[in-house]
Amino acid sequence: MTETLTSGEARLQAQAAPEGEIAAATHTLVIGPYLARGAYGTGPGQAVPTRSVEARLDEATGLAAAIELDVLESLAITLPRIRPSTYLGKGRVEEIAGLIRAREIGLVVMDCALSPVQQRNLEKAWGAKVIDRTGLILEIFGRRASTREGTLQVEHAHLAYQKSRLVRSWTHLERQRGGFGFLGGPGETQIEADRRMIQERMTRIERDLDAVVRTRGLHRQSRARVPYPIVALVGYTNAGKSSLFNTLTQAEVTAKDMLFATLDPTARATKLPHGETVILSDTVGFISDLPTALIAAFRATLEDAIEADVLLHVRDVSHVDSEAQAEDVGDVLRELGIETSADRIIEVWNKADLLDDDERTRLLNLSGQARTRNDRDSAAPVLVSALTGEGLAALTSRIEARIGRNRASFAVALPPEDGAALNWLYENAEILDRRSEADGTLHLAVRIAPEKEPRFLNRFTAARRLGRGG
Repeated sequence: MTETLTSGEARLQAQAAPEGEIAAATHTLVIGPYLARGAYGTGPGQAVPTRSVEARLDEATGLAAAIELDVLESLAITLPRIRPSTYLGKGRVEEIAGLIRAREIGLVVMDCALSPVQQRNLEKAWGAKVIDRTGLILEIFGRRASTREGTLQVEHAHLAYQKSRLVRSWTHLERQRGGFGFLGGPGETQIEADRRMIQERMTRIERDLDAVVRTRGLHRQSRARVPYPIVALVGYTNAGKSSLFNTLTQAEVTAKDMLFATLDPTARATKLPHGETVILSDTVGFISDLPTALIAAFRATLEDAIEADVLLHVRDVSHVDSEAQAEDVGDVLRELGIETSADRIIEVWNKADLLDDDERTRLLNLSGQARTRNDRDSAAPVLVSALTGEGLAALTSRIEARIGRNRASFAVALPPEDGAALNWLYENAEILDRRSEADGTLHLAVRIAPEKEPRFLNRFTAARRLGRGG
């Protein structure tokens, strides 16, 4: 159903997302204003970044490229401290103003979080539109979200962001008074009217989101009635989660060499080698300095990850900042209340096909895949290539072992004519081993989920318990 907007709301939406119109035809400058290492304090949020300046600037440029901005130049600036009024020092502001005029730049992306005042002052000084890292990520999310839930969440986060930035010096915003002194009180300014309309729209979105989340809850409840384990892929943006998802499920989810190619969650049922059906869930990629508003907004889309039986933390081990990216993912997982040392996390080292021989051998030795081992339930990472299929057998074996860690396994003997019982086992259990005697008797080792164990024992009264884990 199409929602009718008032003229004021339409004007607010036009103001809220000017970047999309600017992106198609405007020359862009990306600036990385990074504090010098000695300028960081010791308080919360003051940890010295582990990434190099070059890597951080490359990522910012990649974010701009993700929405096809015409980036003419990227510039890293080392700051001794942050200026309250313009973030950068006066000399730098004037120097960049000259560059903007010379290159006819219409949009400046600042790879930092700007206050509303800093953004306004820089726009005045440079005569160009300025957006910060949060605004850029919001713009990307706004373009990528396709489901109703994703679209609503992006709009809510964007409105909250815009609400704090209604500080323009419009000439019609002088405060009007409706009487004399304290009797009349202040009238409503245009900014206050805009803030009120934004808040009203946010309230409506929150109601709509509640309905969508309730619907997702019903879907989870219906799925729980046919209880398949959930295996969720998490990781830094562009780590190859969607490619791995497609390879494991034979699906065709969008997978591009681009930051934030996937935003909306996708789930597919797939079978593991021993017959276990699992729900594999692809999720939005994480990134350093992810806006807090977006972590909150996308919490619902990450519910599969929060409730998953197994988490696959997919890492791009060919990336120079793979370790730092892993730390950022861990930070976001902890914000979601997911303990990163939990037994259910399997670290997947992806993009093995991009490694040189020496690095590939080194990582294989670290993961243990180069050695013959009987311990399928190791805590070591699994080296894979979603593109070539390398290591995927080891990965699915590890997933099975992790899911089966607390499941009982049994030995079952079946006469050759009992096809119905054999079919039941293949439908409801994992077949770990199968052997036939000369007379046709089948001997099977099976592993069964706890909720199916009573039915199994009622049907196969002669089954012999082997233990747990299998």
